[in-house]
Amino acid sequence: MDTGVVVVGAGIAGVACAVELTRAGVPVEIRERGRVAGGRMASKRFDGRPADLGAAYFTVDDPDFAAVAQQWRAAGLAREWTDTFVAYDRDGRRERRGPVRWAAPGGLRSLVEHLARDLPLTVDRLVLGVEPGPVVDGRPCAAVALAVPGPQAALLLDPALVEATRVVQDQRWTAALAAVLRFPGRRWADFRGAFVNDHPVLAVVCDDGDRRGDGAPVLVAHTTPEFAAGHLAQPTGAGPAIEEAVRDLLGLPEPAELVHVHRWTYAKPASTAEGTYHLDADGIGLAGDAFGGKPRVQTAWRSGRDLGRALTTHLTTP
Repeated sequence: MDTGVVVVGAGIAGVACAVELTRAGVPVEIRERGRVAGGRMASKRFDGRPADLGAAYFTVDDPDFAAVAQQWRAAGLAREWTDTFVAYDRDGRRERRGPVRWAAPGGLRSLVEHLARDLPLTVDRLVLGVEPGPVVDGRPCAAVALAVPGPQAALLLDPALVEATRVVQDQRWTAALAAVLRFPGRRWADFRGAFVNDHPVLAVVCDDGDRRGDGAPVLVAHTTPEFAAGHLAQPTGAGPAIEEAVRDLLGLPEPAELVHVHRWTYAKPASTAEGTYHLDADGIGLAGDAFGGKPRVQTAWRSGRDLGRALTTHLTTP
């Protein structure tokens, strides 16, 4: 007897896939190698306060995802944050309007956990191999959904699974470092988030106190892929350079009281594949923000949702 569908990865794509399968009555289990759900919608607590280390926010223009966002809002988990960032470039500082960015007072990870609350999720469960059958770690299953970055999926797939292997090997990803910086006080000019252009270190800086709504003197900075690539072996060692770059950008006189650096080896897909997911005759599905357009939280959710629907059809159609 097989075990239904095994979903590998409890980020928002994997959880969205499992939600669809569960709604259709398809047996499913999620296996997550980390200690918690969330994936790159990651949050970490410092002195009891969450800070977002992965995705900085999410935006909404898909009606179905808008319904999910409204459920989060109704549960007190998400709120509309801002439609205005600032941009720093060679010409100085200017405001940049855009879509409404949403934030989560308890950290973006809390949104994925909310979606996964009724799902069979096993954390600290490292998957070692996916073989034809399909078979996951020696156990037959009806299908497999790999909702992890392509380079990680490639390590799991038996080369005999030719189609899925080709798709994940075609993916290219860029790295980033995320640094949480807690200062003695709020000494920066009013801004919510900043895009930093043409900078050797910084790509995005967010006011985490404003994003969280508690006014804490905490900034979260994301580095450029080029800077991150030189510090993947020892990310903590990049902390002083990131802090110096943030202080220089914002004119901050005091050093940070806390600097925490998180490494994202696979932070963002460099390009996206056509279609919102992959599903082949071997019963191997792939989902995530490497499919279906601009890499965003919404893109990953839609990819997982669509794969879940496709798997349901695949498994229930005579």
